[in-house]
Amino acid sequence: MSIKLTPSGVYYKNGAFVPEQDGPAAGLPAPQAAKSGTMAYGILKAHNTYDNMADLKIKFDAMASHDITYVGIIQTARASGLMEFPLPYVLTNCHNSLCAVGGTINEDDHVFGLSAAKKYGGEFVPAHQAVIHSYMRERYAAPGRMVLGSDSHTRYGAYGCMAIGEGGPELARQLLSKTYDIAYPRVIAIHLTGAPRPGVGPQDVALALIGATFQIGAVKNSVMEFFGPGVESLSMDYRSGIDVMTTETACLSSIWSTDGIVKEHLDVLGRGDQFRAQAPADGAYYDGLIEVDLSAVEPMIALPFHPSNAFTIRDFKANMADMLRQVEEDAVRQLELKNGAPSLTGKIVNGQFHTDQGVIAGCSGGTYQNLVRAAEILKGRPIGSDAFWLSCYPGSMPINLELTKNGYIASLMAAGASIRSCFCGPCFGAGDVPANGAFSIRHSTRNFPNREGSKPSDGQVSYVALMDARSIAATALNGGVLTAATELPDVPVDAAREPYHYDDSAYRARVYFGVGKPRPDAELVFGPNIADWPEQVALPENLLLTACAAIYDAVTTTDELIPSGETSSYRSNPLRLSEFALSRKDPQYVPRAKAVLALERKRRENPADPEIQEALLGHDGASTGLGSFIMALKPGDGSAREQAASCQRVLGGCANLAAEYATKRYRSNVVNWGMLPFIAEDVAAWNIQSGDRLWIPGIRKALDSMSEIVEAVLIQGGQERPVKLRLPSMTREERDIVLAGCLINYYAK
Repeated sequence: MSIKLTPSGVYYKNGAFVPEQDGPAAGLPAPQAAKSGTMAYGILKAHNTYDNMADLKIKFDAMASHDITYVGIIQTARASGLMEFPLPYVLTNCHNSLCAVGGTINEDDHVFGLSAAKKYGGEFVPAHQAVIHSYMRERYAAPGRMVLGSDSHTRYGAYGCMAIGEGGPELARQLLSKTYDIAYPRVIAIHLTGAPRPGVGPQDVALALIGATFQIGAVKNSVMEFFGPGVESLSMDYRSGIDVMTTETACLSSIWSTDGIVKEHLDVLGRGDQFRAQAPADGAYYDGLIEVDLSAVEPMIALPFHPSNAFTIRDFKANMADMLRQVEEDAVRQLELKNGAPSLTGKIVNGQFHTDQGVIAGCSGGTYQNLVRAAEILKGRPIGSDAFWLSCYPGSMPINLELTKNGYIASLMAAGASIRSCFCGPCFGAGDVPANGAFSIRHSTRNFPNREGSKPSDGQVSYVALMDARSIAATALNGGVLTAATELPDVPVDAAREPYHYDDSAYRARVYFGVGKPRPDAELVFGPNIADWPEQVALPENLLLTACAAIYDAVTTTDELIPSGETSSYRSNPLRLSEFALSRKDPQYVPRAKAVLALERKRRENPADPEIQEALLGHDGASTGLGSFIMALKPGDGSAREQAASCQRVLGGCANLAAEYATKRYRSNVVNWGMLPFIAEDVAAWNIQSGDRLWIPGIRKALDSMSEIVEAVLIQGGQERPVKLRLPSMTREERDIVLAGCLINYYAK
């Protein structure tokens, strides 16, 4: 057993853990006082601008966005009075490099980004130079710091840096010198012991953790705090490879203890003066404990369609027919396929499972050590000329340079691997799209539906499983036959200290370093696809809402709310992007929402119109707004992208109704775009369907008065019944944002 969970509180004392109930006998203080001993507490306190640690108001040291988010963020801040960037803001260009998809609009966004960096004083990293998180690790992550990013995998905890991925409006708030407001989070101890076996990589450890925690919500919206004797056996790349995947546990952030290995790495990066030792204090209190024996972790595989669908490769091989049939059934159900799913069991030949593609990429896979291990496993030996193919994406140009200088790129190329640029494509469905029915194994961050670029609505279905670079290379060596790296006779060893020389000449040659040097006279450069956010109206006195989508899946991802991949080209154009909302989950959502929005616009012009009177069911047209809502049991798992919520708002959405929200960041996006984040624990029993309506009288008064319970009427098939909607933990400011209509309105008032 490699992982043991303790869901109750514990103290860390003398290198061991004391259950909360035994604290008084051990002379330990109350949990509330002992929480200050965690690393997370010290960092949060140093960045809290409020005198109350229960309700944090955080200002960050730096921020980062990539090219499918920074245009919208800057446009939001501009509309709210932005004059200059008040903190270092890095704009990277590692997503929207989609060639001619959408014409010129991808490069138009890049030109806008450079012009914004000049005007407001930012750092601009041109396309193909670095993956956003690789760049931030190299240049900004350091012990004690806090970084905010508009990408969900903003995780630099291995550097002792607490990083958080959020929706764009939260970054806009920082640009307006506002704070990131959050209740003090739970902090969970992740205690590492032992050392990984040769052939077991960081993705294996990460998938084991995700599999043990995600489904039960063990660390949801918490800070994962890594420490213990096992840390010293891990290199920086290995630590970062585990750390970046903590996003898939649904935690808020992560933090690690720091040691000589961190110091040496920062020295190599030329930032050794930023090091400081960091560890939990003796007697620190944690809200839960996860113990990980690194020596017991085995090579893992996360089957479609979630990183938590994780198994040891050994178990998968022993039960592959049954497991693959389950994946096929999941595909039919989750993708709503009418003609069945392409066969996976047919890929079992003579008791061996044949994969079609391998990818090692991005912030999780494209590290120096991962690609070195892959090259060492392959040793230039050919992967073969059959269906299987392998692509490798170094995470940054400095990584690429070092791999090239040391001969590893040549070795990978000689084996038949394709070497790609520093690009995030395979992580979100815009690079190395496999064939229909193909099975891709990837050291990347996610394997959600359509993350590989397929379109089930057009009859295309392919599959992505997550694995570590080492086992992907072992599989490539065997021509695509699924192979754990530990099955090889000569497995290269991961050393905690490996020689690495950092050459940032590519950055010095191309990056625009404008932090702290705004040029107010510089003009923003707008392409034809860059559009302002459409105007939103304030919350009316009453609401009559129509359900335009009802989703009963256990979890709804942001990819399902607004697809990734080629739609990314339109993320600078709110109206065009909104046409894709729920397109792969409920293609009729957009026309339904548009029909309600058209009625609402007509109501504002003439509330006495007979058509409006009929639509309002007899309610007062002057004080009652018409809008739409989405019902989903647990929406918002996955990406931080604000467009999962803003597209609903652009189409006239006024609320989400859920049993719970999968992540804090999605709920924040709902609020910041002026929608009500309703909760009803028993909503599944209401059997809401598209076309059902919610009459919510006095909603503005209820919101303004800080009411948590909102009385409403559910209208189904001509029948009415009272229901209670909840707005738990909704702060005064969040309520004011919704009352104003959205964050832009709130700051512009």
